[in-house]
Amino acid sequence: MTIRFGIITLSDRSARGEREDASAPALASFLQAENCSVLKRLILPDDESALRQTLAEWADSDELDVILTTGSTGFSPRDIAPEATKAVVEKDAPGLAEAMRAQSLTKTKHAMLSRAAAGIRGRTLIINLPGSPRGALENLGFIFPALPHAVQLLREDPRSEASH
Repeated sequence: MTIRFGIITLSDRSARGEREDASAPALASFLQAENCSVLKRLILPDDESALRQTLAEWADSDELDVILTTGSTGFSPRDIAPEATKAVVEKDAPGLAEAMRAQSLTKTKHAMLSRAAAGIRGRTLIINLPGSPRGALENLGFIFPALPHAVQLLREDPRSEASH
């Protein structure tokens, strides 16, 4: 089973072309090494309305199994990824964000400042990741082993029963 991903980078500076986006390319390389497909990539400023609209459009297109956002999960007044995500998902998936925070705490005490969220819209899983390439890769690595089963469940794949 090939998992289909979309990656959205949230960064005012990257959206303006003032800083190169390093997180999305790192995530895409990781995913491709895991035999996943990265079908969409986009850089947006830290704009809640734009992110809500993009998340809804991408999830509703039924082209993607998982949408990853990178950045905009902290305490800064412009950090809006969790709010936009929570506004568009139909079901929360708190275990993913909890697992990322718990594992990240073994690396840095700053992990407790993450407000990352995860949830489901239709048959698409949406997950917020940190903005730094290292943080984004570490967090994806923590939860990646559960994603194939999550996607099987969302697709209502009969094989999903085999791993229960």
